[in-house]
Amino acid sequence: MQEQLDQRRKAAEKVTLIGAVLDAVLGALKIVIGILANSSALIADGIHSLSDLVTDFMVVIVLRLSHRGPDDNHPWGHARFETVGTVILGALLVAVGVTLAYDSLQALFNEQPAAAPTWPALVVAALSIAGKEWIFRYTLNVGKELDSDLIIANAWHSRSDALSSIVVFAAVAGAMAGWWWLDALAAVLVALLVGKIGWDLIARSITELVDTALPDTKVAKLQEQALSVDGVLSVHSFKSRRMGNQGLLEMHIQVEPHLSAAEGHYIGDVVVSRLKQRFDDLSHIIFHIDTYDDEEAEVDPSSPELPSRRYISQQLDVLLANTLSLEPDYELTLYYHPTSIDVEIKLGTTLVASLRQQSLTPAELEQHITEQLSSQGWFRSLTLWKPAA
Repeated sequence: MQEQLDQRRKAAEKVTLIGAVLDAVLGALKIVIGILANSSALIADGIHSLSDLVTDFMVVIVLRLSHRGPDDNHPWGHARFETVGTVILGALLVAVGVTLAYDSLQALFNEQPAAAPTWPALVVAALSIAGKEWIFRYTLNVGKELDSDLIIANAWHSRSDALSSIVVFAAVAGAMAGWWWLDALAAVLVALLVGKIGWDLIARSITELVDTALPDTKVAKLQEQALSVDGVLSVHSFKSRRMGNQGLLEMHIQVEPHLSAAEGHYIGDVVVSRLKQRFDDLSHIIFHIDTYDDEEAEVDPSSPELPSRRYISQQLDVLLANTLSLEPDYELTLYYHPTSIDVEIKLGTTLVASLRQQSLTPAELEQHITEQLSSQGWFRSLTLWKPAA
């Protein structure tokens, strides 16, 4: 399992690093040519590409952090560091976008027209469109193969960059044709796009920091997978949240009441294993085993607490020893419900022999115990088992 995760991480890092190299080359080229070719729109687009470079490195860091285990100081892992870093990155992008938009608006409303861009700006804008469209298709294919939402999101980020470069290309061409204001207008539009990307990063990270649940469609798939495990009757009290690119789950799993605690928890372990096999973005899954749906059961908080096993055993021992003069040799199983208890008694050989000596049948013993316990508010039913002959 860990080997598969490492291979997946390496493949995701490879495509992200290829995109980072492309962003670095295009960003530097657009800024330099934008300055030399008098295109403020191309400069803004270059800064946009360099902001993508930061995003690419953030994706690599996220991929590596998601594979670091918890430690004593961070028992839930380190993913929230990435979330805080994303908020800071988003704030920087918003600041850059506002600054670029302000400078470009000043140029747009300047009484003296700016110098028209020259043809190298047009060539670089065309190269940017081609490069970004290629990396979009490549990254999207890898993201689908790895079933990685993070990589797929980064691919669509590249597609937005290609669209902004189309705007820059049209603006540079228009400015070269005599509409000088198109270049400044395109610079404002690209600046607003940079600011929007920053705002989206902040909004998404804040949503995570306040423990917003996973999308309904994802929750439905998780519940469907849990319910497919043999022995699971229902899944309720389902809670989810996200830390970085990892999901955290808490749930109550209902099983048959006659199962042992060991079998019930084994079923829960199988649910966890199946979920992590299908959804590799899950890091922590906490489950509680129920023998009834405690979400639907209406339990009055003021109702008396149900008796413990020790108390019920003492009551049965006294009943068998004092009332019937029988040796208390039995195995007791209790099935707790919200307000009552089902009692199951498996008679031991000594107790069966004692019954024969007193000419009592197991059915008569069951009836007598039921009559004695029926006055107890917690008692619901009794089942008596005798050993095979």
